[in-house]
Amino acid sequence: ADGERLASLQEALYAEGTGGSNRRVLLVLQGMDTSGKGGVIKHVIGAVNPQGSHIASFKKPTAAELSHHFLWRIRKEVPPPGLIGIFDRSHYEDVLIARVQRLVPVTTWEKRYAEINLFEHGLVEDGVHLVKCFLHISPEGQKERLLARLGDPEKQWKFNPGDVDEREHWPAYAKAYEAVLDRTNTESAPWYLVPSDRKWYRNWAIGRLLLETLTEMDPQFPKPAYDVDEQRRRLTEDD
Repeated sequence: ADGERLASLQEALYAEGTGGSNRRVLLVLQGMDTSGKGGVIKHVIGAVNPQGSHIASFKKPTAAELSHHFLWRIRKEVPPPGLIGIFDRSHYEDVLIARVQRLVPVTTWEKRYAEINLFEHGLVEDGVHLVKCFLHISPEGQKERLLARLGDPEKQWKFNPGDVDEREHWPAYAKAYEAVLDRTNTESAPWYLVPSDRKWYRNWAIGRLLLETLTEMDPQFPKPAYDVDEQRRRLTEDD
């Protein structure tokens, strides 16, 4: 039932966008490796029309991307009006991995929290409804999933030895995430902490968040710019 309602609301949002509305939804997924970002995307997209969705996955920045401001590559992927956008990782990588791996000076990533808040405020002002989800997985849950990948020939391609290295930085990442949740949890763009050790609950919770967001938005099908009766008459005048 939730899936049908979500699909119906998405269709209305898409139609509303074609009618000139600027409203859209952006689901931001952040979390440690194996927290289930890909699983959430598969679950959400399975419930809606893919044509009304826009997915962006942010990997390690390219040399070209590094030559620009850190938000440059993010701005390019903001969904157009009428669409549901999904970010698999996001601009928050620039205050998470950049901090933990010391990719930039402290003074650089310290400034980024305020820049992110300003950026997101601008998105909201421009009609973007942000749903920011931190997929929280325990170290034990991650270990279990990594071992499961190693034990399944059809999932071994997902395994990266670097994931094991990153586990050594778990306390540092926990501290970095704590700072993110503390400094970028704003009234217009709040964070949702989603327990993700249980996949079914993670998927259900994020599906409900999207459903509640769209229900509150209450998108409307635009009224046609033509005379319905006149067009019906034209189609039936030869009958």
